[in-house]
Amino acid sequence: MSQSITIRRATAHDAEALTALVQQSGAYSGQYATIIAGYRVTADYIDRHEVFAAVRPPGEGDGGGSILGFYALLPEQAELDLAFVADATQGAGVGRLLVEHMLDRARRAGLAHVRVVSHPPAEAFYRRLGAERVGTVAPSPPKVTWERPELRFLTTAPPVAAATPDTRVIVLNGGSSSGKSGIVRCL
Repeated sequence: MSQSITIRRATAHDAEALTALVQQSGAYSGQYATIIAGYRVTADYIDRHEVFAAVRPPGEGDGGGSILGFYALLPEQAELDLAFVADATQGAGVGRLLVEHMLDRARRAGLAHVRVVSHPPAEAFYRRLGAERVGTVAPSPPKVTWERPELRFLTTAPPVAAATPDTRVIVLNGGSSSGKSGIVRCL
């Protein structure tokens, strides 16, 4: 069975749901918990930055209307600031779609590359999507007591697919290893 996913601009009304994704992330448990302790995605942050959310449309089975993941691109710094996918959705292709959308936005903004200071367990994910490791970011105690990989996506490759700047609808096949089966319509 397929499900459609919409990638849309996040709004101030999404702040609580985006914060919940961050706070509930299993990837930030244990030794990594300090980096997100008390962290909030605020309405002001959403208004000031390019924040996009992957959403299952209302009425589409369990979780219809829910936010499955999001990212925040900071074009002025050519940096991916935040990227989270709900634990229950990981492995279904949502993260890949968000990164592809982010790279398309970066190309449209004229960026030659996008910097990612990665959570160590996420490095392999970004590298599978084409990022290259360019360095290591030193710890910055007290919140970050570990080294983090510094990665870079080049944006010179042609866009994955044509889309409007703000929204695209994707069909994901449940259980597919790549997840993506194509764009069904652009809004």
